[in-house]
Amino acid sequence: MVDYTVPDVIHEMANLYIKHRTPFVMGTTGGDREKLAEDVKNAGLYAVIAPQMGKQVVAFQAMMEMMAEQFPGAFSGYMLKVTESHQSSKKDTSGTAKAIVNSFKGLGLDFDVSQIELVRDREQQVNRMKVPEEHLLGHAYHTYQLISPDGTVYFEFQHNVCGRTIYAEGTVDAALFLARQIEQKDSQKLYNMVDVLKAGAMR
Repeated sequence: MVDYTVPDVIHEMANLYIKHRTPFVMGTTGGDREKLAEDVKNAGLYAVIAPQMGKQVVAFQAMMEMMAEQFPGAFSGYMLKVTESHQSSKKDTSGTAKAIVNSFKGLGLDFDVSQIELVRDREQQVNRMKVPEEHLLGHAYHTYQLISPDGTVYFEFQHNVCGRTIYAEGTVDAALFLARQIEQKDSQKLYNMVDVLKAGAMR
């Protein structure tokens, strides 16, 4: 089963798959992620759960995680500003932005996910974020800005996606990966997209 529903029903959907013993790939964001993972793990059900299914964005996310592990506190004292723009129908804060923020926190930045700026106004998306009008109904623009305490050093990371092809491709990879793990009767049953990436399962 592939799940792209809405954040409000994420736990109900997971419970449904658990009840019917249906392995699943979930790209839906939102909900209580720790509870979601715990429920699926305790049920012993095979699943890939990730807030981001885009392969290249997953690689960037994994790189940031490794950077935080290898160089903790490297950006201590820096100020972080995070802006994310999605189609106006997206109700919650980007799960990808939240994950990247956690990595930045590991690098020593004092920042809470509640400080992430959400851009959902169409005029701002076009004029400020430079989103092409034809992709207003399906885009994901993220900008992370880091500024030194004295303002003399500035870093900026961006990943901008138009359309949904990148997510469809990653979802197929995740489904194929999960099918192989089930066939091999792998003792690990709960995975994320970084697991898929590390397994070399990206086509």
